[in-house]
Amino acid sequence: MNQPLSNTQMRDVAALLHPYTNAEAHKKTGAHMIIRGEGVRVFDDAGKPYIEGMAGLWCCGLGFSHPELVDAAKAQMDMLPYYHVFSGKSHEPAVELAEKIKEIAPGMARVIYQSSGSEANDTQIKLAWYYNNALGRPEKKKVIARVKGYHGVTIVAASMTGLPYNHKDFDLPVDRFLHTTTPHYWKEGHEGETKAEFVTRLVADLEALIDREGADTIAAYIAEPVMGAGGVIVPVEGYFEAIMPVLQKHDILCIADEVITGFGRTGNWFGSQTLGMQPTSMSMAKQLTGGYAPLSAVAINQDMAEVIEGNTGKLGTFGHGFTYGGHPVGCAVGVKALEIYHRDRIPEKVAALTPKFAAHLERLAEHPLVGEARSCGLMGGLELAPAGKKGFDQPGKVGPVAAAEMLKRGVILRAIGDTLAFCPPMIISQEDMDQMFAPVEEALDATLAQIG
Repeated sequence: MNQPLSNTQMRDVAALLHPYTNAEAHKKTGAHMIIRGEGVRVFDDAGKPYIEGMAGLWCCGLGFSHPELVDAAKAQMDMLPYYHVFSGKSHEPAVELAEKIKEIAPGMARVIYQSSGSEANDTQIKLAWYYNNALGRPEKKKVIARVKGYHGVTIVAASMTGLPYNHKDFDLPVDRFLHTTTPHYWKEGHEGETKAEFVTRLVADLEALIDREGADTIAAYIAEPVMGAGGVIVPVEGYFEAIMPVLQKHDILCIADEVITGFGRTGNWFGSQTLGMQPTSMSMAKQLTGGYAPLSAVAINQDMAEVIEGNTGKLGTFGHGFTYGGHPVGCAVGVKALEIYHRDRIPEKVAALTPKFAAHLERLAEHPLVGEARSCGLMGGLELAPAGKKGFDQPGKVGPVAAAEMLKRGVILRAIGDTLAFCPPMIISQEDMDQMFAPVEEALDATLAQIG
């Protein structure tokens, strides 16, 4: 039976519409009020600490209340609290951050800023269309994404997202957006099909889609190196290596959605490097500022930069941009975050922790409620399923029960359907990692007892 709502919870219900929340159920349960954070932990209004096993929303890679990030924001607020980069204006933090991104993003030549990952992916598609118009290819406009891919919630980004709840009753996806097969071998592989045969089939699916639509109508392919909100799906070995020649053959731009996987999360600066992807452009956000300020960036290669810049000369301007894109406070925090990632060797630390992280998940794969354990760097998932099956008859019911059991035990995780997702701050210690995983088996036992 639900406890009576506190005054703050009642105010929350009356004032806010929460993303990814059943609003009717929320009126009864109320919000879980988080009031402060420190390191890898957050604290609720009752003072209870929780290991934040999702780094917020995949973003607080340097943990909470990092003093250097806080000081960088304060200092920039004192110096220049707001300015823009429209109409030839600029400021030092925007320039410095773009330079630092170019240093670590392979093959990228220019950077354009937004406020969120959704806006970054929207910008990617506008740039792809602008690029093809500039090249005299007005029909080359369709975009291929993947089933279960997640690219945001604006109209274009949500159209690329391959998840039903992002489409239902929003009249999405809109035209021009296509979806190909999820590269999830455990779930999508046919009986008796080897991983190599599965990759061959995925390539054939993509080729068939391109042939059916016409390569001269397809502008871009977008993919997360590791699929985040689709369930932490790590692509089958050899997937991107097999996909890239198809895209290159048909002159299709390759967009890497690095919003979650960027800045060390997979053990390299970018997930593209870890998974063998060769992007023509990259979207980044979240860990760009350690989650401390809303900022995203799109980086494009030299070819795209030259074509787009040349077209602005013909048209007289580049008619795109956001009021807060390149906000000086966000950029200053981003500069400091990248300095810390370099100085503290965060990608290397993630790589060093990866085997232990994977071992924890693999051990839990033996639990009777776990169908598959998977991970890449410090991203992981436990997909829950009945013994011998690849899913429940009513999907999405069991995962939230398991996440609630973990919450009771002081660990915040996210249930993505029936997958328990793990994405802790990249500064997590071995001891805290062990503490994060310690209650999982007990929580799974409690979940199993509840569902019968």
